[in-house]
Amino acid sequence: MTLQISRRVKCICRWVVVIVIFCRLLSASAVGEVITYPAPAGESLSSEYEVWVDGKRVDVYTARTLDAPFAGKEWDYGGPYAFASFDMTGDVTVKIVANRALREVAVLPASAGVVPKIEGERTMLFHLDRPRKLSIEPDGRKGPLLLFANPPEANVPQADAKDVVYFGPGVHKPGKIELHGGQTLYLAGGAVVKGGVVAQGDRITIRGRGILDGSDWNWREGPTNTTIDIHGANIEVEGITIRGASHWTIVPQHSRNVTVRNVKICNGRVQNDDGINPCNSQDVLITDCFIRSDDDCVAMKGLTLGGGNDNVERITVENCVLWCDRARIFLLGHECRAPFMREITLRNLDIIHFTMTPFLLEPGEEMRLEHVSVQDVRIRGEGQSELLRLRPVVNQYMLTKTPGFVANIRFEDVRVTGQPGKYLVQLAGADATHGVKKVDFKNVTILGEPLTKQSKNIQVGEHVEGVTFEAGR
Repeated sequence: MTLQISRRVKCICRWVVVIVIFCRLLSASAVGEVITYPAPAGESLSSEYEVWVDGKRVDVYTARTLDAPFAGKEWDYGGPYAFASFDMTGDVTVKIVANRALREVAVLPASAGVVPKIEGERTMLFHLDRPRKLSIEPDGRKGPLLLFANPPEANVPQADAKDVVYFGPGVHKPGKIELHGGQTLYLAGGAVVKGGVVAQGDRITIRGRGILDGSDWNWREGPTNTTIDIHGANIEVEGITIRGASHWTIVPQHSRNVTVRNVKICNGRVQNDDGINPCNSQDVLITDCFIRSDDDCVAMKGLTLGGGNDNVERITVENCVLWCDRARIFLLGHECRAPFMREITLRNLDIIHFTMTPFLLEPGEEMRLEHVSVQDVRIRGEGQSELLRLRPVVNQYMLTKTPGFVANIRFEDVRVTGQPGKYLVQLAGADATHGVKKVDFKNVTILGEPLTKQSKNIQVGEHVEGVTFEAGR
């Protein structure tokens, strides 16, 4: 009997030890780890904001809006803004001190569920339990702080590794950076690399926690045609921040299997600074990105022919936060000579600011725009007049002056909240041949009202067939 009791006690003790270890592991995993990257000497930092995460200071950079000759336009939302970036795991506490009152501060997107605690007039605190991309806005679009909490990096390359082009902490001025098959461009945290990239070949990676900076160049005068010019296959752009592009920012052209992941684009300095433009490309994934631009956030185009498969196909944009100062969030169809633009998926998105129609689908030049799915999109309205336009057109950018076609488009779980506005949904064909066919709206709400055939927001013109509306449950 004594031996049996002894064995039971030992067994219980073992289980107690296991439970204690497990609890300690759980507790350790909840404790946040924060990695910061000091800004390099010579970088002019923000005087508007100070940021600490779990007591660690995070340097705050600045980005410009509307350089001359664009300043003072009706979409000028007020001077420079700030951004800061760090890596984290577990739960962390963020402290922000501003040089202005924070009583009316908005933390966007609202879906992040961040509710700050305000201390005094100029200090705010909040918790993060996962990486987020946030816009901290004491005064709307004017001078916000963009805060980028990243996951930790894995498998950081060595500076002297084969096929690695490495920029460590500091300011670098390489101008044009050319990458070829099998190479990796690495921008370390604390690096500000003033230049542009041409990536041509197979299996190219651009990554890191540094900044690729185009703000030293005037409009359309950068060292490369676009800030990151991609021609190839199996290419990934991951983790970096891009500031002040002088023209289009990331452009896969006649490319396949391209991934743009956790990239932060801080633009708004010049016109034509589109965020990401897949052109004549297939199998492009844009995921977990933040884009602020003056021009379109994402524009898909079929500009040139003769590159094999000229179509724009199987493009996915997901899990992103999007902000456009002047133009569209998504532009599909302008400047498109390709036969097809199809199998486009736009899902789990937060549109926090826009001016023109956020979803503009206007194919021309006989291109067929079809099989587009828009799912789970949250739009913060500020009283704008338009929300969506589906319409084959002829415009000044087209070489062949004929409209295109629109078919098989679906909007599901799309919600507009915010200020009163028209938020028009417009569908119209060009003629009996170039029409709009089969458009489905499921659980689309505008300011709390479901979109139906009788809604004041809907305008259906001629040459439109097969439009359906379905309320959510």
